[in-house]
Amino acid sequence: MNESATVSTDRPDGFVRVQAALAQARHPYAPQWLEVAARTSQEAADALGVSLGQIAKSVVFKRKSDEAAVLVITSGDKRVDEKKLAPHTGALGRADADYVKARTGFSIGGVSPLGFAPAADASLPLLFVDQELFRFDVIWAAAGHPNGVFQMSPAELAALTGAPVIDVVQA
Repeated sequence: MNESATVSTDRPDGFVRVQAALAQARHPYAPQWLEVAARTSQEAADALGVSLGQIAKSVVFKRKSDEAAVLVITSGDKRVDEKKLAPHTGALGRADADYVKARTGFSIGGVSPLGFAPAADASLPLLFVDQELFRFDVIWAAAGHPNGVFQMSPAELAALTGAPVIDVVQA
C-alpha cells in the first residue's frame, strides 16, 4: 500500500488536512513528523540535514485592494521582493499571525502550500511558486504544523498546487 494513502488522525488538524490532501493527490511521499518544531527555514533545514535553500518556505501577504491572502512559496535562503510580486497581485501589506491563521487554517511556521482550512469567506489564497526552488531536485515544505514536513520536487510542488512559477525574489 502507498505510504501516503494512510491518513492518521492522531496529529494536529493542519497536519491531518495536508496528509489527506497529499493522499488524495497520490503524492508518493507522506508527510513526516519531526521530533523538534521547525518554525523557521533554518530550523527545518537543520532538522532534516538539508541545505537552507531546499526548504520551501511559505510567505503570506495581504493584498491591499481587497485583503485577499497571497501565498508565495520560495527557497528558505531567499527573500521575496514585493516589487516583483506586485505586477501579479497589486499592492501588498504584511499579514499578521491572526490573519495567516484565519486565511489559511495554519499557524505561522507550519503554513503548507496545500490542505487549507475552509476560510470564513471561502476564498483560497492566491498562490505562487518561486522559480528559485528549481535549483534543487528535492525540496521540503511545511505540512500544516511546525513539526510537519513533506518532500517533493519543485515540479511536483507546481503540479500539486496549480500555482504559476514566477521570479519574485530579491537579487
